[in-house]
Amino acid sequence: MNLFSVKDKVIVITGATGVLGRAMVSHFAEEGAKVVILGRNTQVGNRLAEEALAKGGEAVFLTTDVLDRARLEDNYTAIMDRYGRIDVLINAAGGNMPGATIAPDKTFFDLDTEAVRQVVDLNLFGTVLPTMVFARAMVKQKDGSIINIASEAGLRPLTRVAGYGVAKAAVINFTKYMCGELASKFGPGLRVNAVAPGFFLTEQNRTLLTDKDGNLTKRAETIIAHTPFGRFGEPEELLGTLQWLASGASRFVSGTVTVVDGGFDAYSI
Repeated sequence: MNLFSVKDKVIVITGATGVLGRAMVSHFAEEGAKVVILGRNTQVGNRLAEEALAKGGEAVFLTTDVLDRARLEDNYTAIMDRYGRIDVLINAAGGNMPGATIAPDKTFFDLDTEAVRQVVDLNLFGTVLPTMVFARAMVKQKDGSIINIASEAGLRPLTRVAGYGVAKAAVINFTKYMCGELASKFGPGLRVNAVAPGFFLTEQNRTLLTDKDGNLTKRAETIIAHTPFGRFGEPEELLGTLQWLASGASRFVSGTVTVVDGGFDAYSI
């Protein structure tokens, strides 16, 4: 018996067309899972599904909006019609926007409150709503694993990313709440955990960490200096943790936040 096997599990991934999401799709398809790619970028989503199929895996792309419950309900119906179950939900949709950050020459009072609201909506409610919709299948099955993608910014207050940090801290609290909510009311087969990535270069943070020529910004240099591994993470370095949480190897693990950050959170001077 392979404790870490995810073969034939139906794994639904929101935000699957982003940098981290694409790595997840490719990995789980290669591991024999049935991967449901949820995202807004139709071109990237279809390409990911085609690449998975070409490698002998199984994947299907469905267009979604994690803030649109009606669209999510349509996705749920399509998934259940096709597979009849959902074994794993990875809530990877999220992101930041310039108006919700504080530039070096600005202060808290310059924040665009509407931008902050949008960032909180995307990261928090973009996790809450998919969980409300897709976890219903797990309740019926009495079995399932939900993995929320949190952030280093949710563990400690990081400068500049005010809105994003607040939202990801809420995702961590939601993760712990849902651990008790689902297991106590629907059975111990339902698990909810979070992964808190450290610093990985993505579309959302590229302008904070690199300049227009691709060189590291002062902020990025500070981050690297505070990271014992001395570098940013690679998307593939999240996959082992995700595999563990998606598989039976973690069947007594729930309500946890696993940090994947090259030592950033543990380091101080």
